[in-house]
Amino acid sequence: MNVQRWMARREASWRQLDALLQRAEKKGLKSLSGIQVRQMASLYRSVSADLARAKSNAVGQAVIKDLQQLTSRGYRQIYQGSRRQEWQELLDFYRYGFPETVQQTWPYIAIATALFGLGGLVGWWFAWQDPAFLRSVLGQAFVEEVKTSQELWTVSILGVEPVASSQIMINNIGVSLWAMIGGIAMFMPSVPLLTPPGAFTVYLLLFNGLMIGCVGVLVAQAGLAWDLWAFVFPHGSLELPAIFMAGGAGLLLARSILLPGAYRRADALRIYGLQAVRLLYGIITLLVIAGIIEGFFSPQPWIPNGLKYAVGMALFIGLVQYCRRQRPA
Repeated sequence: MNVQRWMARREASWRQLDALLQRAEKKGLKSLSGIQVRQMASLYRSVSADLARAKSNAVGQAVIKDLQQLTSRGYRQIYQGSRRQEWQELLDFYRYGFPETVQQTWPYIAIATALFGLGGLVGWWFAWQDPAFLRSVLGQAFVEEVKTSQELWTVSILGVEPVASSQIMINNIGVSLWAMIGGIAMFMPSVPLLTPPGAFTVYLLLFNGLMIGCVGVLVAQAGLAWDLWAFVFPHGSLELPAIFMAGGAGLLLARSILLPGAYRRADALRIYGLQAVRLLYGIITLLVIAGIIEGFFSPQPWIPNGLKYAVGMALFIGLVQYCRRQRPA
């Protein structure tokens, strides 16, 4: 290889990459256009190949050193810069992207909330009217144990907080995933028949609401309502809205299949599916926080119930304000 001729032919690319890197180092990658970023990546790859060739063809050490510095700078900007960009995009999603998605999908979240509330009202009404209904939903042994012991079952968390917290997170995330997947699932567990998209989501919301309604009657009859709702408020202020959002995501997916509107079903599923996935990212974060609170804060007997109610209300108000957040103009 004629070293001088090769260097003369390649030097323009090296200087071009150096100029782009200097600009990125001084003003950041955002100062480069999309075309310039792609050009920088292409030049980086070609200069990396030049470095390998220089090392294998007895090119002077000064040239090799210059090319090593150039490739090192290129690596930092292209790969570490892209990581910084990813973190910035993640931060932007949690600052504005998730609230925007909640605002865009609020009718579906509202319907999911109403279904849960309907299940709760039905459970409360029938459990209050008929003790047999209460026992059939919650189980005879559980009902008798609560009424006899006059103690909440939540004390089982004490002493095993880390394990309980992780199990709570896993369970709640699983419920949320099923509520979302139920929007497109054509089956229901234990039901050997095909069902319409969204049926399982509706079933989950109604059933969980029914359970909450029955539990409410049980603790009211046992004189434990104040203590139970003090336990529920801190984590429930995040956990229940997250489950409603998951139900809304499931209904959104069901809508894309059943009522695609002006879109083809495949296009509707892609459009609404993206919104559902964006909801899911935020939901998982809410459930992780709720799981930590439920494991380490909610069951602690030394924390006054009044404080637990206050924390729950503050978290809920904060969540509402967060979900109303607008991106600056």
